[in-house]
Amino acid sequence: MTIADLGDGDNFRVKRVSLPKEIGKRLVDMGFTGGAEGYVVRSALLGDPLQIKIRGYDISIRKSEAAGIEVAHIGHRYRRRRGMRMFRKGTDE
Repeated sequence: MTIADLGDGDNFRVKRVSLPKEIGKRLVDMGFTGGAEGYVVRSALLGDPLQIKIRGYDISIRKSEAAGIEVAHIGHRYRRRRGMRMFRKGTDE
């Protein structure tokens, strides 16, 4: 499974980055290392790019780059939706 396969609010743990050359190295430098946990904040209207939160940083990456980052899905960040707003687990708003 890759980050490109995940939906908004899905938590993940990075297994490995399998992108070639400089783009793979840059993603590793930005925090996409084995064992790092993050989540998909949201995707653009047409699904590209994706906003990812990892190691305390918000990073936007193309879907083609996200397809080269292998991850393990470890849950979903949000419990339910009301209208267009999402709420974190444990809130009663």
